[in-house]
Amino acid sequence: MDQLVSCYENLLDNLFEGLYFVDATRTIIRWNKAAENLTGFTSAEMLGKHCSDNLLNHVDQNGRQLCLSHCPLVKVMEEGVPLQQDVFLHHKSGHRLPVRVRINPLCDSQGKVVGAAELFSDLSEASGVMKQMEDLKRQALTDSLTGLPNRACLEGELERCLDEYKRYGWNVGLLFLDVDHFKAVNDTYGHDRGDDVLRLVATTLAQNCRASDIVGRWGGEEFVGLVRNANPKNLLQISERNRMLVEQSFILVDGRPLNVTISLGAVLARPGESADSLVRRADQLMFESKNKGRNCVSSDV
Repeated sequence: MDQLVSCYENLLDNLFEGLYFVDATRTIIRWNKAAENLTGFTSAEMLGKHCSDNLLNHVDQNGRQLCLSHCPLVKVMEEGVPLQQDVFLHHKSGHRLPVRVRINPLCDSQGKVVGAAELFSDLSEASGVMKQMEDLKRQALTDSLTGLPNRACLEGELERCLDEYKRYGWNVGLLFLDVDHFKAVNDTYGHDRGDDVLRLVATTLAQNCRASDIVGRWGGEEFVGLVRNANPKNLLQISERNRMLVEQSFILVDGRPLNVTISLGAVLARPGESADSLVRRADQLMFESKNKGRNCVSSDV
């Protein structure tokens, strides 16, 4: 029997997906190795914690805090029916990670729900992004602080996108993003913490980027995203999702959450338009977002 238990434990820890069990009070009683790797939280940190302690701080695509209300795990335990949902968890290092959760009720021999098991897998297109990053590093085209493509790389990619638009009609959208009140972060918390915030924003943007798109650091607290095969609808959807995910991300400073917001300008390339003109239009729209109160998207599409 002990050997079977050991095999069972090894099986759970060697799953590629994160897995945790909760009892009837939603207290975490099992947290596997993949869950540690995906979230950054160790088993020691999570065992005995309650879902409503909100360490994972799940949000849906509309930014609703699921661990405090609309919790899919609670729904499964109340209704006794398995459920699948795509959400964004809060990684221990601060950024948002898209995951697909699959939740099943755990029942005793009489069929009474006594807990639940939640399996979650990484939805980010990390493998393609990481390969892209390694290629760019070899060409010295990455930003040393964030690991993202730098301005030189973005300028080259933008020229290629505009050439594709001219030759094949594959439209390109450009997002110009600026971190709101970043000087205040540096002045209040110091430049090291400011660097942490820039890395937080960069990781959130990169891990939620489509494989066909590219996001990089333009300079300072400015970032640029290139959206291939763009149209007005998906450009605005991607812009709003990035805005929401950055707003919902945070790092802990002395036990308290520190988060920032971004202001965005979003544009679609026009026939015959130069790269400088496209960037300039997006930059101007970003400043419109600043003037409208920040933490919003401005577009001319």
